[in-house]
Amino acid sequence: MGNQMIKGTPKRKTREEILELSAPLFAQHGYYGVSMRDVAAVVGLTQAALYYHFSDKDQLYLDAVAYQFRERELTLKDLLAGNGVPWERLERFVAGLARMMATDKDFLRLIQWVLLDTDETRQNTLAKYVFRDLFVAVHDLASELDPHQDAHLLAMSILGLVIFHFQTGATRKFMPGHRPHQHRPEVLARHVCELLKRSLAAVDGEAG
Repeated sequence: MGNQMIKGTPKRKTREEILELSAPLFAQHGYYGVSMRDVAAVVGLTQAALYYHFSDKDQLYLDAVAYQFRERELTLKDLLAGNGVPWERLERFVAGLARMMATDKDFLRLIQWVLLDTDETRQNTLAKYVFRDLFVAVHDLASELDPHQDAHLLAMSILGLVIFHFQTGATRKFMPGHRPHQHRPEVLARHVCELLKRSLAAVDGEAG
């Protein structure tokens, strides 16, 4: 598996339909909870026809994740690019990511299953050929926000601060101090940005 597998596959309508219909299955049940037979039944193909498009379940899963991520990645990268000082671009990105996590439940569930997958080969493939470009864009922004910080850790913290709130949404509502308005993406985005600003300002103040 590799770059050619994910980015160089022929864009045939029937193949895109398979990816479109199989992604919700993986979002609901994860890699191990979905079989090629399950996908074939949902898509309306025989397993033989399914194997014509995908050599095995790994390829189908990886391509389904890539297919779901591609359009969303473009939206998020647009928020990181363009004019504006780094903090303004961060606010746009965090707000956009929070809205995406709040409204796109299948995508949120799919990301949760991806993060829980312990297969290093699949994780390596997704990291290199699906998630890398967006992470590099966040990493570059982190370097601009504070050149003295570890950009990798700061980028992971930015992503984690947003995504984790939605990953834990089902449990968080039963925890002390919970209020319904805290689930609104604009409230969360404002909280995350203020937290980052104060934290980085405090670190810079100590360094100075």
